[in-house]
Amino acid sequence: MTTLTPVTPDEAADEVADLYTQMRKTVGAVPNMAQYMAVNPAVLKAWLALAGALKEGVLPPAVRERLALSSAEYNRCTYCLSAHSFLAKNVAKMDEAEISMARDAASSEPHTDAILKLSDAISRGRGSVADEDLREARDAGVTDAQIAEVIGNIALNTLTNYFNRFNDTPNEYPELVTPR
Repeated sequence: MTTLTPVTPDEAADEVADLYTQMRKTVGAVPNMAQYMAVNPAVLKAWLALAGALKEGVLPPAVRERLALSSAEYNRCTYCLSAHSFLAKNVAKMDEAEISMARDAASSEPHTDAILKLSDAISRGRGSVADEDLREARDAGVTDAQIAEVIGNIALNTLTNYFNRFNDTPNEYPELVTPR
């Protein structure tokens, strides 16, 4: 059962209509999740601003998609699993094995694996991390800038995971999510 009433593109007015126009230009569509966020334009703008800012960071798109998949799996967000499985496959050009591994906070690439392991430790520790986890990440070459951006991505992904779980947002690509 959905909790909030989505603002469909046909119903959008004023600021929300402008945000939807911007999304159509940058994303190509107005995702279901955005229609639920639009009940409060400040939330929709915050999501767009944080996502846009993090795209300008040091982590490449394929790493950000892996972080999103790991977070969605941890938070059991099927909407985000479907969306990020689609993006991982079609935009970041990740293969099925890497997509599956990312859901478990792992990668065949050692540096990316260290980033995912650290992100998982931060999430599970609710911000606290064991010295050993941080040392392992640093030994693998994870930089302060990357760590800061990992935390930013955790915030972004938790926002979307919780928002979609709360609303039971319908998946746009349900065929891409294999239940575990």
